[in-house]
Amino acid sequence: MYFRQIVDTRLAQHAYLVGCERTRSALVIDPERDIDRYVEVARAAGLRITAVAETHIHADFLSGCLEFVEREGCQAYLSGEGGPDWQYEWAAGRSGVTLLKDGDRFGLGGVSFQAVHTPGHTPEHMSFLVTDRAAGAKEPMGMITGDFVFVGDLGRPDLLESAAGLEGEMEPSARRLYASALGVFELPDYLRIWPGHGAGSACGKALGAVPDSTAGYEKRYSPALEAVRGGEDAFVEYILGGQPEPPLYFGRMKELNRRGPPLVGSLPEPPLLNAAELVRLAGEEDMVVVDTRPNRLEYYQGHLPGSIYAPLNASFPTLAGCYIEPESRTLLLCEYHEVEEAVRCLVRVGLDRVVGWAPPAAIAEVAADGVRLASTEVIDFAEVDRRAGDPRYQVLDVRRATEFAEASIDDATNIAHTRLAARLEELPRDRHLLVHCLSGARASAASSLLERKGFGVSAINDVFAPAYRALG
Repeated sequence: MYFRQIVDTRLAQHAYLVGCERTRSALVIDPERDIDRYVEVARAAGLRITAVAETHIHADFLSGCLEFVEREGCQAYLSGEGGPDWQYEWAAGRSGVTLLKDGDRFGLGGVSFQAVHTPGHTPEHMSFLVTDRAAGAKEPMGMITGDFVFVGDLGRPDLLESAAGLEGEMEPSARRLYASALGVFELPDYLRIWPGHGAGSACGKALGAVPDSTAGYEKRYSPALEAVRGGEDAFVEYILGGQPEPPLYFGRMKELNRRGPPLVGSLPEPPLLNAAELVRLAGEEDMVVVDTRPNRLEYYQGHLPGSIYAPLNASFPTLAGCYIEPESRTLLLCEYHEVEEAVRCLVRVGLDRVVGWAPPAAIAEVAADGVRLASTEVIDFAEVDRRAGDPRYQVLDVRRATEFAEASIDDATNIAHTRLAARLEELPRDRHLLVHCLSGARASAASSLLERKGFGVSAINDVFAPAYRALG
């Protein structure tokens, strides 16, 4: 059996390539939308991907399942559980799609898979037990758990309500998750646990950084499974408490994945723009410049008006998904070697209209040509203290609600940076916003969005340290 975990480090997402070395065929589970990279990994191993499966309808990225069915002619294995409201609309009546029920089995050469319905994170969620029958095994080696069991955590059950807007779904989902989690204690200790995400994903609140685990280790040391031992009500309180605000784009991803994401085909190949072309295009309607320079102080000092600041780090796809409307066209400000990766990140969250790119050095060329750049005032917390009580200013804290509850500045408004675009009407237009987070990173992106939307902004580029927290 061939087995490979393929990781998207920016979304902390894990896909799995499982192959039979006798038939040279392979199955990919939970692929993202840019499927060429899975095809390349399989080809390098001498395999051909003939099947695709999903654990559930995803919220954090656009799935590549339909892409594999349409472009590669793959057989698809999808959940048929969850009731009529949680079926894959794109799969209805389509040949080459098998809808799985709890306990159903399917095979790929000498490798067999058993579907296990594990609802809670979503109603239709499936996990897959994997058995290497070609090696003579009669029992499964491991379970691909998707967003059910993570290392040290369980998948959050609140997203149907907090991200997809289905009121009243949070607690029933948590109770379904409790029932599913009881089944983990029946798994043999040796069973490998291969989760759908690692640390940094917004699909849980305390995911471990190691790539996999075992059922025995999780039963011993997972705080979430320890909460299961306390009974259903205690577990519900634990699992719903302290969940981070879901990124704004999650609801859109889930709906598109259920209906069927638009086929991406080949990746966009944006052309290189000179300074004049960059300025001309940046001024057009529905155009967003995505400024990825790693040093936010350079961005603050001078940037194209209306640009969104999103460094090409682990937060890049989340920021882009939260701050850029899907119908917008985008221009990338990044280095040549970063273009392809940035395009892939955008495509994975449904931002396909990438129309050009320019290197960061173009900013200096633009300024030299006499084009006026925008700038952002940068202050520290000492300056915030000096402006305290002045009605011309309003402090905006873009940390998570749990962070805000622990310590905050008096009279500050709290809106998590991942939800900011949907709550702009809550902010005063007649006051200058002083924007902060913990270190200045989230505040830099939030400040760029606020400036684009016409607010007066100062970015607090300072650490919200315990000594300052005493002010709150």
